[in-house]
Amino acid sequence: MNETKLIGKVFAARQYQLEQNTTKAAEMQDKILHKLITKAASTEWGKKYNYRNMHSYEDFRRVPVQTYDDIKGHVDRMRHGEADVLWPGKVKWYAKSSGTTNDKSKFIPVSADGLQHIHYQGGKDVVSLYLQQNPQSRFFSGKGLILGGSHSSNYNLKDSLVGDLSAILIQNINPLVNFIRVPSKEIALLSEFEEKVERIADTTIHQNVTNLSGVPSWMLAVIKRILEKTGATHLNEIWPNLEVFFHGGVSFTPYREQYKSIIQSDKMHYMETYNASEGFFGIQNDLNDPSMLLMTDYDVFYEFIPLDEFDTPNPTVVPLEGVETGKNYAMLISTSCGLWRYILGDTVKFSSTNPYKFVITGRTKHFINAFGEELMVDNAEKGLKKACECTGAQVLEYSAAPVFMDKNAKCRHQWLIEFSVMPQSLEEFQHILDQTLQEINSDYEAKRHKNITLQELEIIVAKPGLFHDWLKQKGKLGGQHKVPRLSNTRKHIEEMLKLNS
Repeated sequence: MNETKLIGKVFAARQYQLEQNTTKAAEMQDKILHKLITKAASTEWGKKYNYRNMHSYEDFRRVPVQTYDDIKGHVDRMRHGEADVLWPGKVKWYAKSSGTTNDKSKFIPVSADGLQHIHYQGGKDVVSLYLQQNPQSRFFSGKGLILGGSHSSNYNLKDSLVGDLSAILIQNINPLVNFIRVPSKEIALLSEFEEKVERIADTTIHQNVTNLSGVPSWMLAVIKRILEKTGATHLNEIWPNLEVFFHGGVSFTPYREQYKSIIQSDKMHYMETYNASEGFFGIQNDLNDPSMLLMTDYDVFYEFIPLDEFDTPNPTVVPLEGVETGKNYAMLISTSCGLWRYILGDTVKFSSTNPYKFVITGRTKHFINAFGEELMVDNAEKGLKKACECTGAQVLEYSAAPVFMDKNAKCRHQWLIEFSVMPQSLEEFQHILDQTLQEINSDYEAKRHKNITLQELEIIVAKPGLFHDWLKQKGKLGGQHKVPRLSNTRKHIEEMLKLNS
């Protein structure tokens, strides 16, 4: 008996609804906006911007666009127990994410409404859309390995937690789901990742795992440990019924070939999701199309800024119905977690507007986020400053990019630096830079923990004039052209290294 066919009938109504939604996106977004502002009208934020007298999107546009720095004072008051600030009632849960210019970490409110009508709805829809694409699936014949983070008490307030979004989701999950997932909640929420990997391996090797969910880099570390402990060459030797990996958080591109090499099964599928601390926004609804379907009936109202206007004083802001295909946009969101016209920081490009389908194209600023570390330029500048102060060095130009995992799961950041004054010790400079980045960026610190995901960064000394020569070769000397400080791909640094050799 195929249990999945029987259980799958539960998803039929939602599958039909999602199909219908593709032609009603603008209408649904209007309803979502009305729902959000109506519910938040009595909050401090709602009173400030007169939500009670808002009747249209044009009215809503008078709310200013927000960054995390703009709202962090409100969030901190909420974390201390204040009610009715950005969203009705008290918000108990806060997803810890990578920091802004001024903070090591940011704390995103996760309300009870947002938990149910954004995050959990996204999780259910992932399964719904997957089953629709794979009618022969035996998804529910086994269990799902869901890899999560950890959480801790929030200011010692009763029942209030701060931590990785995945940990908040696991902590509050419907108890019935625990019958079809591994590992146990106790193991899943361990803060020590090395211990977590060992215990996951020990407790899941003999389970019938049919599906995986998590960030590709973290999941790869778990898989490699399982293979080491069993002596198996391929994961499907251990879990012959494994059929899908739901992945998100970082680009899957660098990992795709590694996964194919260790899971050699013609029934294996890979399905991308766009779930962030701030919300759940997209699901790949066609495994042959890398674009994701924008989820338009959750508690999320979307707006977009054309990327070429992002840093201008008065950029154009359009609702969903105003986007064009093939154009890069910075995404703004308003949600039932109390985020209002909030700059998410991601950039997207629509491949279709009927239905609305998109790909993530990057971030609004230079960054490295190959492994979930979200290293920003501000972090780099502060790290270099500290390393120079300690070693007497002076940096003229630099660029950095990731070295993706090799077959031994080794990866690092590679820095190409042109010094005007060499450090007294290059090794010391490298170590100080690496340590400082950990001190100012909690996500980088987590990935560097015990060298599990990231090894210490590598520095390559650039010959004098290298960056000048590279810009000249690209026809970009002078004007507003700049050396790309941080890049999430190796395109630029490979060109530079070729010139440097």
